[in-house]
Amino acid sequence: MAASVELDDIRAARGAIAEVVKHTPVISSLTLSADIGGNVVLKAENLQRTGAFKIRGAVNKVSSLGETASGGVVTGSAGNHAQALAFAAQHFGVPCEIFVPVGAAITKIDACRALGATVVEHGAALAEAVHAAKERSLSTSMTFCAPFDDVAVIAGQGTLGLEVVEDIADLSLVVVPLGGGGLISGTAIAIKSQRPDVRVIGVQAAACAPYAGGTPAEGPVLTLADGIAVKHPGEITAPLVERWVDDVVTVDEDAIADAMVLLMERAKLYVEGAGAVGVAALLSGAVSPSSEGSTCVVLSGGNVDLGVVPSLIRRHENTAGRRLSVVARIDDRPGSLAQLLMVFADGGADLIEVRHIREGLDLHVRETGIHATFAVRSSDRAAALIDAASDAGYDIRSSSW
Repeated sequence: MAASVELDDIRAARGAIAEVVKHTPVISSLTLSADIGGNVVLKAENLQRTGAFKIRGAVNKVSSLGETASGGVVTGSAGNHAQALAFAAQHFGVPCEIFVPVGAAITKIDACRALGATVVEHGAALAEAVHAAKERSLSTSMTFCAPFDDVAVIAGQGTLGLEVVEDIADLSLVVVPLGGGGLISGTAIAIKSQRPDVRVIGVQAAACAPYAGGTPAEGPVLTLADGIAVKHPGEITAPLVERWVDDVVTVDEDAIADAMVLLMERAKLYVEGAGAVGVAALLSGAVSPSSEGSTCVVLSGGNVDLGVVPSLIRRHENTAGRRLSVVARIDDRPGSLAQLLMVFADGGADLIEVRHIREGLDLHVRETGIHATFAVRSSDRAAALIDAASDAGYDIRSSSW
């Protein structure tokens, strides 16, 4: 018989985690409501402790162990589950070991250690780290804590659904990121057990979408939504998702990037790729907002890799036409570069970067190539600047470099 999670289990979990877990806010989104129609609100779980919803399931799991927890807990993870379990173990005063792949992000390793966990780097891939954690559990009194495929974890994640029902009187549609299925199954059970009329839709990254019928990826998955890049549905979560979730859709990397930037720029919310897929689904048209009542989008986490932010901003500026890159030929003599740059300065462009190119172009021996990037106000202004440089006698073209 398949494992089951009921509304009463989720309500019990709420009591177990109440001292630790925040009741996160629901924030109205005028931008999304105006752009796509309907009334769109955001469940800001990115503001949760440890930066993601995972703390709900981890605390409930450790609480459910009772005296068994004194032997310690162990897991394999390189992301939000690791930090959540470390936090839960610290709260209950029990030992915690986290196995991560060799070369895992040092920021996440440091975060786990700061919470008192012992971090062990093992294997080249996450699967190897998880296997090592399970072996550690079998050889010690430590309990292995799965990131999503566990009834106590699912019940804990479902407490988010209780909050959504309480906070949104006219709730009609809920859009939830879908990775392993713990969050969406718990949330759907909590919501639809009370409000069967509410639709629940899961969103996966197209690069790794087994619940949406995609072929499970066997190698490394390159996606901004790495937090939900789970290659195989869980044994417990798969039937729950099939029973309780109305639909599953996918979004591509461009849509995820657009959603992350929009949330930063317009909503002032820092949301990781996995947490932003619901907004991406609305922006891309993969999900249509409800015409009656409120559409709630769950922002499941805010642990953004800082290294990706500059690339997101650059991409957004290019897409919006606010960044212009050009390649030009100029005479290789003093003052030539300054004269070219003055054409752009006179047109209101702000120089970001410039460099010489002496290879890869068919240049005269007294010429040099220039690759320059400017901040501009619009794509129309960028086109006008290129025309002005051409009129001034420069051999110039826009560049996608």
